[in-house]
Amino acid sequence: MIRLTLRSLRAEALRILLSALAVVLGVAFIAGTLIFVDGMRSGAYDRAGTFDRHTDLGVYPSGDTPLPASLVERVRTVDGVAAAAGELTGTAGIVGLDGRPVLGFAVLAAIPTEAALRSYDVVAGRLPDRTGEVVLDAPTVAEEGFTLGGPVQIGGTGGAARPYTLVGTVDVAGTVRDIGGPFIGLVGPDALAVTDEQGYGRIMVAARPDTSDAALAERVRAAVGADVEVKGRQQILDEAVDDAVRDLNQFTMLLLMFVGVAVVVAGFVIANTFAIVLAQRTRRTALLRLVGATRGQVFRAALLEAALVGLVASALGVLLGVGLAAAMRALMSRLDVPFSGGLTVAGSTVLTSLLLGTALTVAAALLPAWRGTRVAPVAALTDAAVQPSRGAGEVRLFLGAVVLGLGVAALAGAASAGQVLLVALGGVLAFFGIVLFGPVLVPAMVRVIGWPVRRLVGTTAGLAVENAVRNPRRVAATATALVIGIGLVSAFVVGARSTKDGIERSVDDQIGTDFVVSGIGQSLPAPLTGELAARPELGVVHEQRTVIRDDVRIRSAHPALVGRTLGGVLGGDVGRLGPGQVLVHRELAQERGWQAGSPLTVEGRQFRVAAVVADDEAAMVADAVPAGHVIDLVDADFAALFPDRRGFLAEIDPAEGVSAERAREAIEAVLARYPTANILDQAAYKKMLTGTVDMLLAFVTALLGLAVVIALVGVANTLSLSVVERTRENGVLRAVGLTRSRMRAMLAVEAVLMALVGAVLGIGLGTGVSAAAMAVLNRIGGDFHVVLPFGQLGLILGVAVLAALLASVLPARRALSRPVVEALAEQ
Repeated sequence: MIRLTLRSLRAEALRILLSALAVVLGVAFIAGTLIFVDGMRSGAYDRAGTFDRHTDLGVYPSGDTPLPASLVERVRTVDGVAAAAGELTGTAGIVGLDGRPVLGFAVLAAIPTEAALRSYDVVAGRLPDRTGEVVLDAPTVAEEGFTLGGPVQIGGTGGAARPYTLVGTVDVAGTVRDIGGPFIGLVGPDALAVTDEQGYGRIMVAARPDTSDAALAERVRAAVGADVEVKGRQQILDEAVDDAVRDLNQFTMLLLMFVGVAVVVAGFVIANTFAIVLAQRTRRTALLRLVGATRGQVFRAALLEAALVGLVASALGVLLGVGLAAAMRALMSRLDVPFSGGLTVAGSTVLTSLLLGTALTVAAALLPAWRGTRVAPVAALTDAAVQPSRGAGEVRLFLGAVVLGLGVAALAGAASAGQVLLVALGGVLAFFGIVLFGPVLVPAMVRVIGWPVRRLVGTTAGLAVENAVRNPRRVAATATALVIGIGLVSAFVVGARSTKDGIERSVDDQIGTDFVVSGIGQSLPAPLTGELAARPELGVVHEQRTVIRDDVRIRSAHPALVGRTLGGVLGGDVGRLGPGQVLVHRELAQERGWQAGSPLTVEGRQFRVAAVVADDEAAMVADAVPAGHVIDLVDADFAALFPDRRGFLAEIDPAEGVSAERAREAIEAVLARYPTANILDQAAYKKMLTGTVDMLLAFVTALLGLAVVIALVGVANTLSLSVVERTRENGVLRAVGLTRSRMRAMLAVEAVLMALVGAVLGIGLGTGVSAAAMAVLNRIGGDFHVVLPFGQLGLILGVAVLAALLASVLPARRALSRPVVEALAEQ
């Protein structure tokens, strides 16, 4: 049987190639992901301790409170300490020579002045030794045209940009401080001033020679007290590796989720392909049984064939995966995403990919192989060897209807329950319901979609429809493979458009001004709002700030803007909001017994309630304070009570009679000295907020695209093998006058019908999942509703149709390659 199996593989190489293609693509995705991640992991280990090459001990805060600068001096005096320096990392901005901020998220770090602790690789010049000096990464200096010894304007949360002398350039590429933007290195006091931090994130310690690290750690621990933590060198390095790998593991899990989708789709395609191939060998199987082969031998031979196909296809998939990993690495570099490490092809990756691919192929072939051995030997003597098309059993259809109904019910009930897990569960159940109920649902949809096509194209389309529904299980399995990929793509497309629409509505509701100034990755610099308010061209200038005290959210408010979110005034006069007067929201007023004119105390200062109001803003279920527990203070009162509290956004309107152009010029004149702040109008602000959604959608669509490709390979497989199965039938059609062009049209319509049904079901499933998700988000908090992007959904259908047409080319060529007489003689 082994020899016979090998001969069968050689004789049917083309069929095997088609069935192996899905395995090749699935394994390539697996191998490419593992190779890419292994390369990133090796780079993560290499770069984890880059800036601790000379650190023997580290002193860390036990909570969120930073370490004061005075503690650095205390550590320096400990016996056995050769050097100690405070370190912090934050963000800042650079003003270019053209007076504009240098683009990119800039990392700022405090660089030790002690030589014993310096771990930076200097490219040119030197590291800063005193205040007023700065080093930048070499690429930024080259791109911006800065010169050593020249001034560089640096600014951050601490205030406006001021000049520093550029004394050197460093190489931080591939390190934890390389996130795609500039790097700024200042001495400790300057770093504290620019970032407005009250202390350091840690203190680095270098030990004197011949000093015991353990003994030194005890002495340092005794000197700094019990409120801080002292870590040894090995612990520092271990935690650095853990931090580097933790994010990578999360990224890996995300990629493996998409790998799993591709593998499931490949499993459907392989199972369907083997089912068709083995069904076409029914007569041969029966003859083998007739001449003495046992059922077990035939079954094992089929599994052996699947294992060999899986192994060879997996090996090809690993080779393709190396190329895929290289392409992913090139794409990351092209997008300026920091990437360290090369391509690591580990033996475990190769072995895992080979085993998974082979196991997937064998598992997918199990059921078709078992069915193929059920032919009785005597069947070889009759036409019973040709296995008739069979629909699904009543039990399967009943289960399918029940599971599909449960899935729809879970999606519908997710909104009222407010549970995201119900959305996922409903989507999974609905999909499996489609799988089980597919032999009835898919042929019915083929007939419905095929009806207008039959009217337009005529008899040729009628033949295509009948061919497509001839084997209900086969067409259902082919369409179902498409449902997975297109369903997920549609879910993300609809979800992304709905989320963007919700964000845009929220901006319209929350932002009542022409311009907004936002901090780039950090809060707004402390003096910025005051400088903007001092400009005569600007009328309303309001920095959104908030703080939570005793389960109450205290917010800064501007009298001209406060009414935009109010649903009603329950007592008092909103116009009285001003110094010493506050707005209290309904729920808090009812709990505390306050009404208009009531006195209240905030942070020890007396205020009076100007009005009790209701808020239209949706309360977040996971909010840190109870719904409606809000007090609004005017900006001046808020700043007096909480001077260190900064906001990320300032709303600005032009002064009366001032044009928007003049107001923008005034804002830009102020922001020229604040490189960490950015001016946007409402449209640009919306685009900034929704840009992440677009980027995530593009990323997800690209990853799910391979699953769709694999599913379309399944369409081509089904059509190609069906052509072989219908060789004699096609010969008869050609003999009675079916032209070559009509034969191509018939196969093209058949392919399009299968793809369209899968795409329509996928879009329906994806839209249902997104609708449930939006309903949950709307309940949790926000204003989210389903918005159907008809253009994008139409594009998905168009791509499916075009791919199906391309998938029909080779099967049509094969159907037309055999002479009519030879096709009629086919048994």
